[in-house]
Amino acid sequence: MPEILRLTPSQRSRCNRLIKRLCANYDDGNCLLLDDGEPCVCSQTISYSLLCRYFRNAVLPADKELYADIFKQHTYHCAECGTAFVPNSNRQKYCSLCSKKVHRRQKNESARKRKADN
Repeated sequence: MPEILRLTPSQRSRCNRLIKRLCANYDDGNCLLLDDGEPCVCSQTISYSLLCRYFRNAVLPADKELYADIFKQHTYHCAECGTAFVPNSNRQKYCSLCSKKVHRRQKNESARKRKADN
């Protein structure tokens, strides 16, 4: 049996937002999987432990940063904004939001330099 992981308050609030947004079994604070004819409160939203197997396997991987933070995977910090992210390759230096901005800026600087040399 896998060990039950404890969540920090910030991780719990991020998990609750994720549950409300993406969990297929969440229905106005109740869990459809636990429903036996009478509404039952979603145990994952009221707990500081990672209890729900469905949430752990199906919903949590949608937020890579939170998943890595909870399971203590190796994360990197973006060189531009400093947020934690899970890289897609061993050369990735920026998070997905900053990579486009940085690439555009580098491309513009290169074009300016090339234009100035002519």
